[in-house]
Amino acid sequence: MILNPEYDVFTAQGDSHISSSAETPLKKDAFLKSDDEKIQNIEKYFFLIMDELGLDLTDDSLKGTPYRVAKMFVSEIFSGLNPANKPSISVFENKYQYNKMLVESNITFSSSCEHHFLPIIGRAHVGYISSGKVIGLSKINRVVDYYARRPQVQERMTVQIFQELKEVLDTEDIIVVVEGAHMCVSTRGINDKSSLTTTLEYGGKFLNQGIRSDFFQMVSETKKIV
Repeated sequence: MILNPEYDVFTAQGDSHISSSAETPLKKDAFLKSDDEKIQNIEKYFFLIMDELGLDLTDDSLKGTPYRVAKMFVSEIFSGLNPANKPSISVFENKYQYNKMLVESNITFSSSCEHHFLPIIGRAHVGYISSGKVIGLSKINRVVDYYARRPQVQERMTVQIFQELKEVLDTEDIIVVVEGAHMCVSTRGINDKSSLTTTLEYGGKFLNQGIRSDFFQMVSETKKIV
């Protein structure tokens, strides 16, 4: 049984990993169903996956797993797909006239590779120079967390965080660095346990190499402390 008639088209792409937009690819009717409906449906499908693998779903340890996985998908690790879960972000006037760089570093996140649905564990480092607006520090963490909680490509996630902060802070003077350890690399395929993927996006004053160097120096010094 093929649940999706376009399945063969998707699998034909293999490892091409084609991405055409900074937007997460979603169907137009992605949120017509309630979270409860999605959990019920995913529970049924995951039951079939486990059953196909030959697992005994009458065992006390396994019989609740399909529901637990479904709830985890919808309510936790993929909750960032739903715009209703987007964090409310307030900005404030920069009354103290701080016009230098602000850096929030070592922001931990957990995401999922959209190619294999395996974890990406990492840290993000964000810097910005106020154009007259400032944001609460925890809100930067929440932006990172929101875009991490969906099937992701690290490059897209980096751009999404950058674009969100650019819109909120009304400035191009932003830099975002994401460092991720990909389980799809360390637990399958090449099985490389030590590699780390780094992506970055920046604009405005951070196009200046000297200012970027200052940012990376601040991040480097913070890593020595933490």
